[in-house]
Amino acid sequence: MGIKLAMKLVKNTDQEKEVKKISDQEAEDAFRTILAWIGENPNREGLLETPKRVVKAFKEYFKGYREDPNSVLDKTFGDVEGYDDMVVQKNISVQSHCEHHMAPIIGKAHVAYIPRDRVVGLSKLARVVEVFSKRLQTQERLTMQIANTLMKSLDAKGVAVTIDSTHQCMTMRGIKKEQASTVTNYYLGQFKEDLSYQNRYLRFISTQKD
Repeated sequence: MGIKLAMKLVKNTDQEKEVKKISDQEAEDAFRTILAWIGENPNREGLLETPKRVVKAFKEYFKGYREDPNSVLDKTFGDVEGYDDMVVQKNISVQSHCEHHMAPIIGKAHVAYIPRDRVVGLSKLARVVEVFSKRLQTQERLTMQIANTLMKSLDAKGVAVTIDSTHQCMTMRGIKKEQASTVTNYYLGQFKEDLSYQNRYLRFISTQKD
């Protein structure tokens, strides 16, 4: 293969990887097309502003693509007098969308980590969950992304993440099992290596307030 041809193939591959920047107007036009496709009249009074509203809503639903979860964990604190046991934050609300049908995923996340030398502000744990949730997701990947980011960014001794949620792609369509929920767990470090940490963590997140 010639050098020029090889360079051309690499260039074409790189161009294919680039995502075309879509304007708000183009997105609104696409939603007008969808309204017509489902059998509606996008020009009737009640729907005139709907494409604009949907674009605004989608910016909120998927704002995680514009945020860096690692930067959320930049600031840590070392003045914790040697605290080295697990930090558990449970019942973090999750609102995401599945990547297969773009239907809502609604549930709760439980997060724990064992600090090495420093801890992070409590709100930052929920913030990391939020960043990854505001993207098209599978629950399995979402669980792993949260855990891996916390483990790496905090240099933690261990991380545990649990998500318990309902998927409207199977409650509102398809099999239509309204009461079905899905639970995923992911353990790293000491939580994976030492079952006593796992067991304590699971007891903590299952304990209900009186």
